[in-house]
Amino acid sequence: MSAAAAVSTAGYLARRAAQKEKVRILYRRALKDTLNWAVHRHLFYRDASDLRERFEANKHVEDLDTIDRMIADAEASYNKWRHPDPYIVPWAPGGSKFTRNPTPPAGIEIIYDYGREDND
Repeated sequence: MSAAAAVSTAGYLARRAAQKEKVRILYRRALKDTLNWAVHRHLFYRDASDLRERFEANKHVEDLDTIDRMIADAEASYNKWRHPDPYIVPWAPGGSKFTRNPTPPAGIEIIYDYGREDND
């Protein structure tokens, strides 16, 4: 194997690995976003199955440029149909309970044994 062929093969493998990672991340984001649209589990399972079929239908594509184009189209579609008000776990950043009880500012002391102080 010549040096040019080795570089070409390494470049191909690196690009293919990057594409697989992009597809994996896109699938996970789309699957999580499906939960925002389908509140009930029986609806979610059907939508998740349909999403999986859409990804599996293109599993056989080998041309790198075609794969890049398909990834770009899928990301554009995801951004177009993304939920406008996604569900956020209450205690996560952006959730309804996040920093509900923030830490007290410096200089404020909390006395945990209030009413039971020593009366010396």
